[in-house]
Amino acid sequence: MDTTPSLPVLSAEEQRVLGALMEKAKATPEYYPLTLNALVAACNQKTSRKPVVQYDDSTVITTLDALRKKGLVSTVVGGSSRVTKYKHNFAVVYPVIPAEVTIICLLLLRGPQTPGELNTNSGRMYEFESLEEVQSFLDNLANANPPLVRQLPKRPGQKEARYMQLLGGMAVPAEDDLIAEGAESSAGLAPRLAKVEAELAALRAEFDKLMQELS
Repeated sequence: MDTTPSLPVLSAEEQRVLGALMEKAKATPEYYPLTLNALVAACNQKTSRKPVVQYDDSTVITTLDALRKKGLVSTVVGGSSRVTKYKHNFAVVYPVIPAEVTIICLLLLRGPQTPGELNTNSGRMYEFESLEEVQSFLDNLANANPPLVRQLPKRPGQKEARYMQLLGGMAVPAEDDLIAEGAESSAGLAPRLAKVEAELAALRAEFDKLMQELS
């Protein structure tokens, strides 16, 4: 019997906090789990983030509480420091391996990406062997129960399809909606342009014929 919980729909703040914890667990394990100050700084980074945000302590604390209730974050206290620290439990709640956690993390922090972009952006988090390996992990995540990623329609002129994570729900990112609307508008405009061009050509032919008769 599959006991994997259904996928929660996380707010933008929850996605950013969870993604930041995932990233730092891999990129800077010596400083992980994170203190509140370190986590706020990780959320507000100006690099490797889309969009760039400016969360205050209160926003992050409220978000941590919401993630803790969902079982995705836990606190750590003890050792040489009495400061409360935070860690993510994503790989505990869902049956994912480190490479897949890296992909989910990148999609949470940077938005939809192609396999090539994921391979380039993985940096110190995970070293993929090839684009084929990235694609294989994406396929696993897309076919998981519940699915964790989905493929987006290709943009005009784009060779690689992009993928989005589903922790924020199934809604297509706004920018992709606009692109799709633009593509639909262009598709509808093409027949009308062809008709106008045909009518102009007919008028030009009649005009040329009339000029020849007059001359």
